Amino acid sequence: MQLAEKLKCDTVVSEISTGQGTVNFKINRELLTKTVLQQVIEDGSKYGLKSELFSGLPQKKIVVEFSSPNVAKKFHVGHLRSTIIGNFIANLKEALGHQVTRINYLGDWGMQFGLLGTGFQLFGYEEKLQSNPLQHLFEVYVQVNKEAADDKSVAKSAQEFFRRLELGDMQALALWQKFRDLSIEEYIRIYKRLGVHFDEYSGESFYREKSQEVLKLLDSKGLLQKTIKGTAVVDLSGNGDPSSICTVMRSDGTSLYATRDLAAAIDRMDKYNFDTMIYVTDKGQKKHFQQVFQMLQIMGYDWAERCQHVPFGVVQGMKTRRGDVTFLEDVLNEIRLRMLQNMASIKTTKELENPQETAERVGLAALIIQDFRGLLLSDYQFSWDRVFQSRGDTGVFLQYTHARLHSLEETFGCGYLNDFNTACLQEPQSVSILQHLLRFDEVLYRSSQDLQPRHIVSYLLTLSHLAAVAHKTLHIKDSPPEVAGARLHLFRAVRSVLANGMKLLGITPVCRM
Repeated sequence: MQLAEKLKCDTVVSEISTGQGTVNFKINRELLTKTVLQQVIEDGSKYGLKSELFSGLPQKKIVVEFSSPNVAKKFHVGHLRSTIIGNFIANLKEALGHQVTRINYLGDWGMQFGLLGTGFQLFGYEEKLQSNPLQHLFEVYVQVNKEAADDKSVAKSAQEFFRRLELGDMQALALWQKFRDLSIEEYIRIYKRLGVHFDEYSGESFYREKSQEVLKLLDSKGLLQKTIKGTAVVDLSGNGDPSSICTVMRSDGTSLYATRDLAAAIDRMDKYNFDTMIYVTDKGQKKHFQQVFQMLQIMGYDWAERCQHVPFGVVQGMKTRRGDVTFLEDVLNEIRLRMLQNMASIKTTKELENPQETAERVGLAALIIQDFRGLLLSDYQFSWDRVFQSRGDTGVFLQYTHARLHSLEETFGCGYLNDFNTACLQEPQSVSILQHLLRFDEVLYRSSQDLQPRHIVSYLLTLSHLAAVAHKTLHIKDSPPEVAGARLHLFRAVRSVLANGMKLLGITPVCRM
């Protein structure tokens, strides 16, 4: 009681009362309404990011390595997850004002290129390579692997070809370069469909010389140990614990994946002087990265603690009509096809200028929301039916809500939007929306802390449910102008925040469906 008597009402708090052991504050609703709606409209795509939760946040240089498929091998579901999760993390960091570099670290070196070089000389067709490089290289790779298993001379010439590559033979390198360039060109086109871009296409091939320098450095610090087999290892435990032994060189002196990762990290530090470097790969590589970061530490690189691995779980059972996922493009085509069929079966579908593009954007939203709903670390069983179910919490529902709100604005125009009376938004449906809009910054903050998209996903799904309820009860059509105007403002604010959240997740909002 005494506390309540000392507290004064002001413009924000309109009433203070007490209950049993509690002090109750009543918030001035009109002020709340006006402030929230004005802020959403004025801040636009920056809404929620200007919150005091982020004030004084220093601008950092951040490197995110994600996607990273292997040239000529399958682009599997793990690569797909890495692509959409990495894209989300990069989007979020960028939105928070950091300087982000997106790196795709291709598997573009190693014995597979010995096989490919030999295979292409045996089974390759130049015109197929030009028209569909990813598919053709994959077919050649599968075929030459079969041959090499039966025919020792094929295996031998593959080793010979890779040796020529390692020694810098011009002819071998020219063929390798062509495979790489054509593959990247094709990848760029497909990533564009996903709404993903990279600032740099790096790869293991960049670090063949530099990994030799890493080996010299490890040796000069007395950390390299030779094994009986002739390989070189680093013992991270210092006491011969077999689980802490990391192999960094093959017996023929060539580098391994771990050595190249060390070289890449050192090179990126030189090039970007990053504050944080994030690797987005499946949780199977957890130990690999622990070892790489540990080795950087013992080599004397204190910045190793700025490196972070964001692991994710395994997805089982993703198949397309062509069988198991082999190419990213198959997944995108499957999404588009299924969504087009869905749209055709729904009678309310409007005539669209570009049904293919809409289907793809809605379908991708469905795939991303399905993937981002849980903890990134959890494994899950994939199901197309669940991705596309028409009822419930799906990406389709988010897109549908966005399109519906957009058509409201189109139907009623912006004539209403000049001035509006906040007193007209007192219904509980309006108030729940306003309170929810007010919480957007907390959700962004939570995701920025743990890099998990699920906070944003559940926020947007709730927002869409609230909007659906409000849409049913808060009519615009036969309402007095100031009521209609206020409601339009509210729905416009919902659409704006919905679009912001979707874009962070890597979804392109559609305006019609």
